[in-house]
Amino acid sequence: MKLTTRGRYAVMAMADLALFKDKGPTSLTDISLRQNISLAYLEQIFIKLKNKNLVKSIRGAKGGYVLESSPEEIKISNIISAVDEEVKMLNCKKESKKGCNHKSSKCITHNLWDQLDQHINDFFESVKLQDLVKKNQTLNK
Repeated sequence: MKLTTRGRYAVMAMADLALFKDKGPTSLTDISLRQNISLAYLEQIFIKLKNKNLVKSIRGAKGGYVLESSPEEIKISNIISAVDEEVKMLNCKKESKKGCNHKSSKCITHNLWDQLDQHINDFFESVKLQDLVKKNQTLNK
């Protein structure tokens, strides 16, 4: 499965924001320390998240980032796509006239991987940020 650290870290950072949302704006430094993600990498991720209106920045001494919407409204699929990620098992493109591996037909397992892609993407579409926060709170009790 192709999902880079950028997609995983974006979900981790957004879950961190959701978990600490009641404490006000959260600095990227705090997220970096809690989630063990490079600050420079987080800065790149948050530019994309902000451009897609998933987070907003608050300036000032007590500034940082907050969620643009409630965690109940933010789907994991929105976060992954905001950082230009896509989850796919196949290298071929559905709209391409060429099949898998640049041959004229699809490989014998093409439909299997295509269905798996659909299941994974449906799963990310169905899970909300709040679901991650609730699971984390339940596990840490």
